[in-house]
Amino acid sequence: MNNCKIQEFIEKNKKSHFLQSPEWAQVKSNWKHETAVVEENGEIKGYMSILLRKVPVLNRYIMYAPRGFVCDVHDRETLEKLMEQAKKIAKKYKAFIFRMDPDIPNEDEEFKSIAKSLGFKMKENIESIDQVVQPKYVFRLDIAGKTEEELIASFSSKTRYNLRLSKRKGVTTRIGTKADLEDFYTIMKDTGARDDFFIRPISYFEKIYDCMGEKHARLIIAEFEGKPIAAVMPILYGNKVWYLYGGSSNEYRNLMPNYQLQFEMMKWGLENNCEVYDFRGVSGFKDENDPQYGVYRFKKGFNPEFVEFINELYMVFDPFANSLFKLSEKAYKMLNSVKKKISK
Repeated sequence: MNNCKIQEFIEKNKKSHFLQSPEWAQVKSNWKHETAVVEENGEIKGYMSILLRKVPVLNRYIMYAPRGFVCDVHDRETLEKLMEQAKKIAKKYKAFIFRMDPDIPNEDEEFKSIAKSLGFKMKENIESIDQVVQPKYVFRLDIAGKTEEELIASFSSKTRYNLRLSKRKGVTTRIGTKADLEDFYTIMKDTGARDDFFIRPISYFEKIYDCMGEKHARLIIAEFEGKPIAAVMPILYGNKVWYLYGGSSNEYRNLMPNYQLQFEMMKWGLENNCEVYDFRGVSGFKDENDPQYGVYRFKKGFNPEFVEFINELYMVFDPFANSLFKLSEKAYKMLNSVKKKISK
């Protein structure tokens, strides 16, 4: 099917998500890519982008639909037809499991009931962010029809103060180009080292920038006296903007550049008539002793809605192969844990 028609459908659908876009499938070109499309009278009713990765030891495939489905998620008939196609894809590749993490709030019992009747099971006992692919907990801000002034007025008093402080101290922001990816990556490495999280190679960020294009991906740089001190890479698709990646250098953090950068990403959404600004993942446990609590508190200052998504859904096609895969996953995680301890 024509990618332009699919893009138009995704961008206009309320369940629009960049992870379901043809552009993101290009970012993930190291995976195989298939699509499920339901049409009626020449119009698309439902869509699902499916990524497939071969597990070397098993020589079998995992199927994964990040944040699918894109349709009316209570339209049982459309969901059934999408899953009929997904099962054909599974047979084609001899996939042993199909996973997905829908962009659907946890309180949506109607969808859960439909998913169960379609043969899905739900992952249980999720206790940390390491157990999920996409964030289970996010903050989302309703920006539909708002002005910049109305948005600022909705922030907490401390967040408004820090936003003004950053500007008074001389921090400026600008839209970057691909040439700024070097500075962006340096800042990301500083942040990763400081906060102890993995940073992908610069080639990955280059690929996002190239494949998503300037319509959907943007670099925003915060500077002080001409020096880059913080940077973000948001994604805009359909009715939403996502804060995908970002960080700050170890210097000048007292100038609060991240407050300006968050607001600049929101402004991009306003300019494109978006309805939702998505801060992406936060700790869902609200524990002040959690290492991620500082991120939670920072994002909460913008007064967004806390959203808990339903747990990952999965459908097993070959129980024996899936059991072997889970054992290999467990062994891999244990090995990584030992390596980290040794490196420390």
